[in-house]
Amino acid sequence: MSEVDISVVVPVFNEEGCLAELHRRLTAVLRKVAGSYEMVFVDDGSRDGSLALLRELHAGDREHVRVISLSRNFGHEMASTAGLRYARGRAVVLIDADLQDPPELIPELVARWKEGYDLVYAQRATRARETWLKRATSFAFYRVMRRLANLDLPRDTGDFRLMDRKVVDAFNRCSERNRFVRGLICWVGFRQTGVKFHREPRFAGRTKYNYFKLTRLAIDSIVAFSIVPLRLATLLGGVIGIGSFVMFLLVLLEKLRGLGPERGYALLGTGVLLLGSVQIFLLGIIGEYIGRIYQETQRRPLFLVREEIGYQESPAADPAFFM
Repeated sequence: MSEVDISVVVPVFNEEGCLAELHRRLTAVLRKVAGSYEMVFVDDGSRDGSLALLRELHAGDREHVRVISLSRNFGHEMASTAGLRYARGRAVVLIDADLQDPPELIPELVARWKEGYDLVYAQRATRARETWLKRATSFAFYRVMRRLANLDLPRDTGDFRLMDRKVVDAFNRCSERNRFVRGLICWVGFRQTGVKFHREPRFAGRTKYNYFKLTRLAIDSIVAFSIVPLRLATLLGGVIGIGSFVMFLLVLLEKLRGLGPERGYALLGTGVLLLGSVQIFLLGIIGEYIGRIYQETQRRPLFLVREEIGYQESPAADPAFFM
């Protein structure tokens, strides 16, 4: 299929209440900034009426709406990956379906791209109706990630961004299973800039990211881009070893001074419990890395496509496409 000026990639999971409005607003914006464009909706195993609604949107706008239906729910990161591999645009915009990221910002992203920037990310200046805990954890995550991963990850950004074709092609060459899409896009480099915007509340429905999933994403992100936790484990082991040796010397000194061995049972018991908990914690860190090595060696596809809607010729003709 021929290249278009702009592709918009939209991961979708149970977003039937947002899709019609998203399509309307995207269409109004893209008609103004692109001679040719496409919207690539990736249905990530939705259990509501999202896929049926996407079929209707394609039927009413066959020239611009394309739908990739995955065989099951693979997660937001994999759905984004699938959309980026199907996108044909000279520039590709990645945006969520919930309309918290306004499509009306796309012209500004395009303008910065035309100035010569290869990656233009949307940076949240304010967040409407978000709890203090959500803002605080987000604030902490980006700052910790920048320090641990040695990655120039822009603060207060999501997946909403515009990428030049060469950025998308570089991203598509990354094949690891545990993916942090915005981190990988940042990792490939190229010339980057940001555009600030006000983040709105969801247009409809509920967020799919609870605190458990956000914590899981944070752990996956840090482990995928940094070995600092392993180095901290080594450092902590050294500190505990030195502390244990000092304690041994103190016990030996007390013994030489003739003090009874019955003293210090409470301290000894507390030390054993502390050491045991530290060992389990460090084993957990090592296990996170070993688990990812195991997943990489399985060489399973990143995602599987059940149906392509709007594609006369599959871009996945290469059997290695999904790897």
